[in-house]
Amino acid sequence: MSRSYDPAASRRSLFDALVEASAKYGAKKPILEDQERNPLTYTDLIRASFALGRKIAAFTQPGERVGVLLPASAGAVVTFFALHAFGRTPTMLNFTAGIRNLKAACDVAGVKQVLTAHRFIEQGKLHDIVDAIETVASVTYLEDVREKVGLADKLFAAAAGAFPKRFRAETKPDDPGVILFTSGSFGAPRGVILSQANLIANVDQIAAHIPLDPDWVMFNPLPTFHCFGLTGGVLLPILTGMKAFEYPSPLHTKQIPPLIKDSKASILLATDTFVNQYARVSERDELGGLKFIVCGAEKVREETHNLIRDRFGDVPVLEGYGATEASPVIAVNKPTDNRRGTVGGLLPGIETRLEPVEGIPGGGKLHVRGPNVMTGYLTANGLEPPVDGWHDTGDVVDLSEDNWIKILGRVKRFAKVGGEMVSLTAAEDIATAVWPDSRHAVIAMPDPKKGERLVLVTDRRDADPGPLVAHAQTIGAPELAVPRKIIRVPEVPVLGTGKTDYVAIMRMAEADGRRAA
Repeated sequence: MSRSYDPAASRRSLFDALVEASAKYGAKKPILEDQERNPLTYTDLIRASFALGRKIAAFTQPGERVGVLLPASAGAVVTFFALHAFGRTPTMLNFTAGIRNLKAACDVAGVKQVLTAHRFIEQGKLHDIVDAIETVASVTYLEDVREKVGLADKLFAAAAGAFPKRFRAETKPDDPGVILFTSGSFGAPRGVILSQANLIANVDQIAAHIPLDPDWVMFNPLPTFHCFGLTGGVLLPILTGMKAFEYPSPLHTKQIPPLIKDSKASILLATDTFVNQYARVSERDELGGLKFIVCGAEKVREETHNLIRDRFGDVPVLEGYGATEASPVIAVNKPTDNRRGTVGGLLPGIETRLEPVEGIPGGGKLHVRGPNVMTGYLTANGLEPPVDGWHDTGDVVDLSEDNWIKILGRVKRFAKVGGEMVSLTAAEDIATAVWPDSRHAVIAMPDPKKGERLVLVTDRRDADPGPLVAHAQTIGAPELAVPRKIIRVPEVPVLGTGKTDYVAIMRMAEADGRRAA
């Protein structure tokens, strides 16, 4: 169902948006499910949010930033809305970020309470993370909280469910909607405050860009500490009438395809790495029922497009593009206009500005401004808002006349080799074209003669510069774009979001250099 984009309509609170979706699509409509297979209706979700939220409110303060350490699940969604029902700010903690980053996140956000679940900690063997967090904040287990929900709480939730706008805390559209932390692909994660209006604006922008049907089911295996998983996998479906099916880990390659079929999923949200893995083990009828797949966080390889097409027929893989700072979606391809090699059309309501980058012809560094762009970064000195509302993405892009975006690389993902600017992304593309079944990462290391040199880190055991040089010559790529130094590893490190972990890769390369010396 297509809709026009109206920026003014996005200016409301998240809990009110949930209540309004319930009124629009039907209070008894099943809207949320996870692997436990106990679907919740809008009424169930609203009542559960009030029941749990009342208990959390007893040991937190209005406006407090409360840590949420949970996988994608119905429980995580209820907790998110429970905090909003009582005017608290969900602060989503990345349990794959490592102890140091988690403690730093709690510190910069001023988190004093962290909500988690015994079952999650036990199954994920995350006891050391809990021990570390307990040095800076109190950890509360949701199972213990739910055990204390008594008759008075249930009666309150029933009354509040009947008159939600009378019982919920009064918040403003510009009040915080969530605190998230950037993925840290290139360094330490940064805290990002997204307002309630930011998140709703992005939902409305996506719904205006791609027609969505309330009868569809969105299958989300991505974590809700990642903005793509939160906005795309939770808020977008629930606020547009689609059922959100949450799954706790994208790594369960064999379990996910049968569940996609069983849940009657229409849309799969994932990254290229995970989609490729699912496609390889899936039966034809398991992914073949999808309307389309949406991929973000990393480039979609030609091999993935072809694999899905050859095995499952007409299931478009729509590559999108975003940033946590933009709530996150900036552009995405459409089922009816899917241009391979691009990250899709710019969403309505977003302004762009391209800044020339010395040594990189064509395109420029992308800055974006719009209703989905963050309130600001969290720093030790307080809030750091984007200057004049503009967010510098750090990405070098080419923008077509009809606002379709092609990523040329990140500013940080260019090296100066012999005085020439070389795209590390293009160098990775050469390796991917030669060895499509392997994972590759190219980084730049200091070189006394050429300034910098390219280093390929790959899980391809017989990787050698020869085939790379030959392919570069075939496609007319400069020889400078071919890595001559190759480090073969059992596994190329990735973050919990599926993105390549360039920080870990740089450490690997530095260690390899020390051994060679």
